[in-house]
Amino acid sequence: MIETQIPMLEQALEQALSVWKVENKPQLISITEKMDAIDPFIFFDRGTKWKGKRIFWSSSQESFFLVGVGEAISIDSNNQDFLQTEEQWKSLLKEASIYNAFQVPGTGPVAFGGGSFDPDKKSTKLWKEFKETQFRIPSYLLTITNGETYVTFNAMVASDEDTVSIRQDMLLAKQYLLAEQKGLPAGPSIVQKEEIASDQWKELVEKATNEIKSGQAKKIVLAREMRVDFEEDASLSSILYQLHESQTNSFIFAFENERDCFLGASPERLVRLQDNELLSTCLAGTAPRGVTREEDEKIGAALLADEKNREEHDFVVQMIRNAVEACCEQVHVPSDPVLYPLRNLQHLYTPVQAVLKKGYSILDVVQRLHPTPALGGLPREESMMFIREFEQLDRGWYGAPIGWMDAYQNGEFAVAIRSALLQGKSASLFAGCGVVKDSEPEAEYQETMIKFTPMLSVLGGS
Repeated sequence: MIETQIPMLEQALEQALSVWKVENKPQLISITEKMDAIDPFIFFDRGTKWKGKRIFWSSSQESFFLVGVGEAISIDSNNQDFLQTEEQWKSLLKEASIYNAFQVPGTGPVAFGGGSFDPDKKSTKLWKEFKETQFRIPSYLLTITNGETYVTFNAMVASDEDTVSIRQDMLLAKQYLLAEQKGLPAGPSIVQKEEIASDQWKELVEKATNEIKSGQAKKIVLAREMRVDFEEDASLSSILYQLHESQTNSFIFAFENERDCFLGASPERLVRLQDNELLSTCLAGTAPRGVTREEDEKIGAALLADEKNREEHDFVVQMIRNAVEACCEQVHVPSDPVLYPLRNLQHLYTPVQAVLKKGYSILDVVQRLHPTPALGGLPREESMMFIREFEQLDRGWYGAPIGWMDAYQNGEFAVAIRSALLQGKSASLFAGCGVVKDSEPEAEYQETMIKFTPMLSVLGGS
C-alpha cells in the first residue's frame, strides 16, 4: 500500500497545496488502494495507536466491513440537522483531491456517524463525549466488500508543514496497521450489574397506556438502562468480534470518542442507498426464539397472528411508506410481514423498496424517517413530547440513526438499538419497547430483558 501510494500521494499533495495557496482553504486528499486480505477486527484492534478515534461497521449478511482509524476531519453540529451535515459534506467533496480508480461503494472518502435521538431533550454527563450530530472521515479506512479488500488514506492539507506530517503518518500506518496479524485480546467479564429504576419504569408504562387509552397517542416507545461494571477496561475489538459471530442478520457498529465508545448489533436497517436504489425496512413486533424447532415455529406463528404486535408493526410500515414516497418513486411495500429471526429474538419484518428521485440524498431520507414509530411512537409529536417529559433515561445516540455515506451517493444507516455505551470499566446498556393500549407493564419489562441479552452476552454477562 505505502509504496504504490507514494506517486499518487505526491501528486495529491501538490494539487491540494496549489488550491490552498489560491483559495486559503484546507483541502481533503483521499487515496484508495486494493490490498490483500486484512482481518477487520485486528485492524480495529491495531488502531489503539489512535485510541479514541475509531469506527466500525459491518453488515453480517453481506460480509461488508468498514473499519476507520484516526480522524482526517469531523463534521459536527450542536443540533440534529442532517441536511446541514449534507451541505458540509458536499462542500468538502467539491474541493477534494480523490484518487480512487475503483469507486466501489464504501471506498474513497467515507463519512461515518450519527446523532442524538432527541436534541430537544437536555443531555446529561453520560453522553458528554458525543455531539448532537457527528460524522467522522477517518484517516485510514479499511473496506471489505464482495471478497475484496481496499484501504483508503484521507488527510487535510492546509499548509506546507502538513505535507511532512502526512508522509510520517503513512509510515505509521505501515508500522501499526499493516504489520503481521495476531489474535485479539480476551473479552470482558462483568462483576456487577444494576437495573436502573425498573419499578419506576413499569409505572411509566402504565402511565403511557393511560395516555393512549385517553386518545392522546396510539403508541409510545419507552426505553430503560442497565449499568454494568467490569474487572478492567473492556477490549472493544473482542466485543465487536463476538457480536459479529453471534448476532447474524445484524449491523455491527461502533463509534469511539476518547475513552467512550457507543457500539451495538442492530437488526433494524433504517435505509440503504446504492445506485439510486433504496431499501428501508420495517422491524417491529418482538418474540423470543424457541428452544426446539417446533417451539420456535409455534412462537413465530403466534407472533404473526398477534393483534398487538401486528398493530405495532403496521404503524411503522405506514410511516416509512409515507416518508419514502415523499422523495422516491416506484415504491413497493409487501402487504404482509414475514418473520426476521435473530439468535435471541424474532421480529415482524417488512421491506420497503424504491428508487430515489433526482435531487435527494440518503440524508434526506434519514431526516424524514427519524424517529420511526418503532423508536418514538405515533403520532410522532405527541409520543416524543411524552418521552421528553417523563422518560428518565438520557438516550443520547441510542435509537437514533447511525451509519455511513460515501462520495458516490451510496450509504447505509441503521437504527442504533441493541446497544451499549462503554466507558472504561463500566457500560450503560439500553433497551426499549412499544407501548400500546393493551400493554401490560410486566410483559413490557420482560421484553426489554430479552432485548438486553445480545449485549449482555458479549460483555461477559447472561
